[in-house]
Amino acid sequence: MKNILLLLAFVLAGCTSTTLPPTTATYPLTDSMKIIEAAANAAPKGVVGEYTLRIVAAGSQGHFVYLNTEADYRDQRAVTVALPPRVIKQLTAYYKMPPQEFFIGKKIVVRGKAQRVKIAFLAEGKRTDKYYYQTHIRLMDIAQLKVVDEPV
Repeated sequence: MKNILLLLAFVLAGCTSTTLPPTTATYPLTDSMKIIEAAANAAPKGVVGEYTLRIVAAGSQGHFVYLNTEADYRDQRAVTVALPPRVIKQLTAYYKMPPQEFFIGKKIVVRGKAQRVKIAFLAEGKRTDKYYYQTHIRLMDIAQLKVVDEPV
């Protein structure tokens, strides 16, 4: 009986063992594809870490500004840094110009959560059932971002 209980305990312990996606990067990520992969593996939670990115393009929609690692923000290799209005004001005051102008061509380090975001396609101003994913890092404060070099 004792052996059966011991065997049952081992079997049950093996059944409860699972591997969960990481929720924190254990090292700085500099490769966009690795950042995207880590965010996808941790979806929907995302992965908190420190990310080094080269900003190639920027745009705005509504009250947000988006800094992108690819010229086309829809490119599957793109990582997007999302800046809400409060952060836009902080960055504009600090750098004396809008972030969508200042950060082009700069290498930055961002601390935050890289998260897979579902983007719906629109047709005639209405959502369709088609979508794609982007990887966003949403900043909540200017302290989450620093420039590590000047334009190339």
